[in-house]
Amino acid sequence: ALWYPGELKTYLQWGDCEDRPERTEPLSDSEREIIQDTWGHVYKNCEDVGVSVLIRFFVNFPSAKQYFSQFQDMEDPEEMEQSSQLRQHACRVMNAINTVVENLNDPEKVSSVLALVGKAHAMKHKVEPIYFKILSGVILEVLSEDFPDFFTADVQLVWTKLMGALYWHVTGAYTEVGWLQVSTPATGPWTC
Repeated sequence: ALWYPGELKTYLQWGDCEDRPERTEPLSDSEREIIQDTWGHVYKNCEDVGVSVLIRFFVNFPSAKQYFSQFQDMEDPEEMEQSSQLRQHACRVMNAINTVVENLNDPEKVSSVLALVGKAHAMKHKVEPIYFKILSGVILEVLSEDFPDFFTADVQLVWTKLMGALYWHVTGAYTEVGWLQVSTPATGPWTC
């Protein structure tokens, strides 16, 4: 697999010292098709995959739990797995990704969805945007581990490109609402 735990840090380092990462190249038709084909396999198990992603995210980056009063004190992955609030949030995350994937041929729809996600997390939830980058890396790890037959090295590169684009759009929403920092010392060792 392309994503090993030590490589997540490498993924997280791009763009950290800038107010906003550079925009990635648009996805080609074949890349959009690859994403939609592989996502079809993932989305059949969306709740379980989403829960796996969030549990890994919270176990490996416990500071992210500060934004979730319902399960911020949970340490045990099994307890997290049983949390209905965590499951609901996992479904919201997976459904947002699904909306993006289903609309890859409609860039305005994708921008609109990600702007709503970014603005809500910036203004209502006050989530540091670095967590979107971290979550993207965790998603890539879980997908490559849970679906090795579909997430080959080439497919992982295409998904990495998509995650970069998602992060670019979300940070754009943060910039639009006047968020001045993309990362702070509280977010971990990947800050400037």
